[in-house]
Amino acid sequence: MENKNSHIVTEDLKYIWHPCTQMKDHETLPLIPISRGEGVYLYDFEDKSYIDAISSWWVNIFGHVNPYISAKIKEQLDTLEHVLLAGFTHKPAVHLAEKLVNLTPKGLEKVFFADNGSSAVEVALKMSFHYHRNCGEHRPLFLSLSNSYHGETIGALSVGDVELYKETYAPLLISCIQTPVPKDQTEQSAKEAIIELEKILEERGSEISAFIIEPLVQGAGSMHMYHPLYISLAKKICEKHGVHLIADEIMVGFGRTGTMFACEQAGVTPDFMTISKGLTGGYLPLAITMTTLDIYSAFYCDYNDHKAFLHSHSYTGNPLACTAALATIELFEASDVLGENRKKSAYILEKLEKFKALKNVKEVRQTGMISAIELQGYTPQERIGLKVYQYGLDNGVLLRPLGHIVYFMPPYIITYEQIDKMMDTAYEAIVGL
Repeated sequence: MENKNSHIVTEDLKYIWHPCTQMKDHETLPLIPISRGEGVYLYDFEDKSYIDAISSWWVNIFGHVNPYISAKIKEQLDTLEHVLLAGFTHKPAVHLAEKLVNLTPKGLEKVFFADNGSSAVEVALKMSFHYHRNCGEHRPLFLSLSNSYHGETIGALSVGDVELYKETYAPLLISCIQTPVPKDQTEQSAKEAIIELEKILEERGSEISAFIIEPLVQGAGSMHMYHPLYISLAKKICEKHGVHLIADEIMVGFGRTGTMFACEQAGVTPDFMTISKGLTGGYLPLAITMTTLDIYSAFYCDYNDHKAFLHSHSYTGNPLACTAALATIELFEASDVLGENRKKSAYILEKLEKFKALKNVKEVRQTGMISAIELQGYTPQERIGLKVYQYGLDNGVLLRPLGHIVYFMPPYIITYEQIDKMMDTAYEAIVGL
């Protein structure tokens, strides 16, 4: 039967190629057209609501159509929508850069604007390699953790460890090697993984420009989690060998792990920090690569020295996106968001207990406002994640499992009642598999 959703679905499938999607699935799996959002809810054209349990790919940290962020963007819209950031500047970019320098770990004093997370990673990789080149060294390799994911542009794919991507695009990728990620969240596992890192850097440290990590939680890598001790020890070893540490905080930044940035839990200032996703509260594309004065200084020269950094985007430092980011940070400043998150994290952890008793649950894990349930006993062909996803939609909750990993990463404004609904729906879905 025709309904208000049908027309837009038909038109979508006629024109649009969706990301991370086998389009043939939509012969049987209906698309969900969204007409509006409000708070933790998304609404389709039939006005059915869905709790956005994954913050729409981890970006909408203060929910949909947040009144404060919306108002700030509307004000900016009537003043300046865009201007190039080469030879020009504007207040939103300057104010945002100042806030980020004060907000991020001490020592990150320079801000380079990009458009999205993958681009911010590319900036960090290029900047690290170029820094060593400016210092008279050739370091053609990058190092990353096994099971890692850093984005899907060529450079970002190169430093990831997603087998399907590496196999498909191998001829296009830049040189990268992996070191084992700690196997779990214990200190012992961190120490064991550090031994392997030290071996690699002892052997090949002079070839490596930078070591890139997702601090504490590997997002697309099945929400794998590890202890902050690994980061603090890794930083010391990298310094010994002159290897930069890049902290990819694109997913874990802005409060997701219980602190504003995950590196804080390790007491570490990385050489580069990439941030995006929650930065603008889910409103507009924006990403940042933060770095140190030491690295910045290696590029500061007369024009003819050919040491200047070579990277640009048309929408670099877009005023509307910068305004959204400023409003997002102001929401953190206006109340104890992190304190409230810790209370909600504790409540979610209590709710996770009942999952542990299920025979098809291998492990339950949590870091801050990120929780994951790892299922067991299924083959990839069974596509159990898809079954959980469909059950969630049928019952008003947007869950989008990573294969056999069911995870929760809701907006920070979620209520305890909404947490109950979100988790009870996931429980029912898993019990019914």
